Amino acid sequence: MKQQIKSLTDQMTYVAAVIVAVLGMAFASMVLAPAANASADCDVRGGQNLSVTSGVNCAQGEDQPTELFGDAGIFTTIVNVLLFLIGAISVIMLIIGGVRYTISNGDQGAVTSAKNTILYAVIGLIVAILAYAIVGFITGQFATSN
Repeated sequence: MKQQIKSLTDQMTYVAAVIVAVLGMAFASMVLAPAANASADCDVRGGQNLSVTSGVNCAQGEDQPTELFGDAGIFTTIVNVLLFLIGAISVIMLIIGGVRYTISNGDQGAVTSAKNTILYAVIGLIVAILAYAIVGFITGQFATSN
């Protein structure tokens, strides 16, 4: 019975990780997808506007950020998506640790394993919050130095 419960919690962990990964990729593709409309100066049939700068401007969508850092920057968007995923995984692992702790039935090894899961999930959440603060500080320094 204990082996079946351990197998079930392991399967729940894998399913939760796959769900978070799929949702994260879907969210990232929505946030980072290029815009469908190209800018108006991309008409180069006559050959007059053929330059590297016009090619870069033509390749960039209308709604794409032009800055690497700052509030609407690409780097900030990627960091926010990754930190959201870390937070979601930490919350899921907290729930899984709580379930494992509840169904341990006094087995000392299972209780220790569940407590470690909860401890590591909390540590992961704290590290994610500190990473967010550090990245926010550093990107703020780069954004104001321009």
